[in-house]
Amino acid sequence: MDGKRVWIVKPRRILLWGAALTGSLVLGLCFLTVNAVIVLPEWIHFPGFMGLFKKSEVFESTEDNEYRGKMQTSFSNSLLYPLTLNSSAEKEEGHTKRLGAFNDNINEPIGLRTSPPVKKNGAFMAPSPSPSPSPNPLVIPSINTTVNASSSPSPTAGISGSILGPNKPRTEVGHIEGSSRDSVKMLAPVPKAMGGMMTLCNIFDGKWVLDNSYPLYRTRSCRFIDEAFDCEANGRPDLDYMKWRWQPRDCNLPRFNATDMLEQLRGKRLVFVGDSINRNQWESMLCLLSEAVPDKRRVYETHHRRITKGKGFYTFMFMDYHCTIEFYVTHFLVQEGKVRIGKRRRKTLRIDRMDKASSKWKGADILIFNSAHWWTHSKTSEGRNYYEEGGQVYPYFDVLLAFRRALMTWASWVDTHVDPRKTHVFFRSYSPSHFWGGQWNSGGRCVGESQPIFDDTLVGHYPVQMKIVEEVIKQMKTPVTFLNITKQTEFRKDGHPSVYGRGSVENKTLNSQDCSHWCLPGVPDSWNELLYAFLVLRKKAIPGS
Repeated sequence: MDGKRVWIVKPRRILLWGAALTGSLVLGLCFLTVNAVIVLPEWIHFPGFMGLFKKSEVFESTEDNEYRGKMQTSFSNSLLYPLTLNSSAEKEEGHTKRLGAFNDNINEPIGLRTSPPVKKNGAFMAPSPSPSPSPNPLVIPSINTTVNASSSPSPTAGISGSILGPNKPRTEVGHIEGSSRDSVKMLAPVPKAMGGMMTLCNIFDGKWVLDNSYPLYRTRSCRFIDEAFDCEANGRPDLDYMKWRWQPRDCNLPRFNATDMLEQLRGKRLVFVGDSINRNQWESMLCLLSEAVPDKRRVYETHHRRITKGKGFYTFMFMDYHCTIEFYVTHFLVQEGKVRIGKRRRKTLRIDRMDKASSKWKGADILIFNSAHWWTHSKTSEGRNYYEEGGQVYPYFDVLLAFRRALMTWASWVDTHVDPRKTHVFFRSYSPSHFWGGQWNSGGRCVGESQPIFDDTLVGHYPVQMKIVEEVIKQMKTPVTFLNITKQTEFRKDGHPSVYGRGSVENKTLNSQDCSHWCLPGVPDSWNELLYAFLVLRKKAIPGS
């Protein structure tokens, strides 16, 4: 028409272009939202906003948010979170890895499970480790337990009037060259009257000092010591092993106050889970606490059992405080079982299943775990037709890899079944043995040792198993306090029963000696003093906790 181009607008075409434009905008917004979810955790710390994207990382109610706020504002690297990841990036990475599982290389963290068993020549074998660089040294920031060491009935006596140890400015908690245990620091708040500065103290680094005010109880006043640990009753002539007190280098520990400890435990459950060394510590705790109970009849075993090696669990009730002190035996934390291999039934260790008694540990207010000594026995060390995973028994499996897998199973159980708002979880480290001239089953001995080791250079290397424990704990979402008693205990070659472990010395042979467990009173009392120190500082950090 007159040489002019006429544009005909069709409604259908308009709708198509509009839909395309709208779709592009929606895709763009989705892209930005996804990136925000990934990036925001690095710089946004508002729980209500983060809850839109990461529900699992925030508490549900206002009360819970207030509780968490108290914990985090008290000290982000505090007693309550002594093994938290060091940065928000690491936290994000740890949650992505789901419990920080590790691959077959001891040092490399990867996904939740390592690669599955490999079938070769008709048999399932452990996957081969792949080399990888080691991660940065583990740093464990926590709270200092520096409290006046006087025997005042108040566990916090002297705190308001004097600093909790040397008055040092807060410094970074860095890795110290040497074993991993050297980097375990305890960080505590200093009273406002002292200027609000911070004190740095490693309570696991110190020395043993002779203190004539010890022991905190005597064997004749405690009926909970089984004869295997009652060295005085079994004829041990020297008694100085009872009188050594652990003294950190840069601060003091609160003296154990049984009445205060029972008040903290009122209406609660304190549960020890582990091997016979944990039973050693559990019996020590029973003795320490019973000193505050005039009528010993008001402390009893709820199943009317006498303490022996043969029973799997015990529950002692302190009637006046309505609290229980419990012990559950488990050598590995994971399940021991039997399977048929050929014509024989063999004992196995199911490293992907928790111990059958684990359901009884739920709901405890304080849980203290350990596992170490049984991993050094010949069957576990050799690893032949012993380790079971996914219903398959490995013809051979490395013991350190099995130990890591078992701890990952334990960590998963804790993260699934333990409520950190109710339960404080501890893991106690390896307690060294002191055999010379052989091992426990080959003539090893320690009889005649009457003094601790005083030279730091004479103690051994930090066990690789405990480095694995630290790595696994660091990746857990549930806060776990690592009671690293390995170094302080290694000095105490004098503290074992040796030939005074059961019955009189006349019935013992020099080739049958116990250089793994500990006489009571003795070394395990110091572990409970450390535990008590943590609880004292926790109570100061969060009143009413």
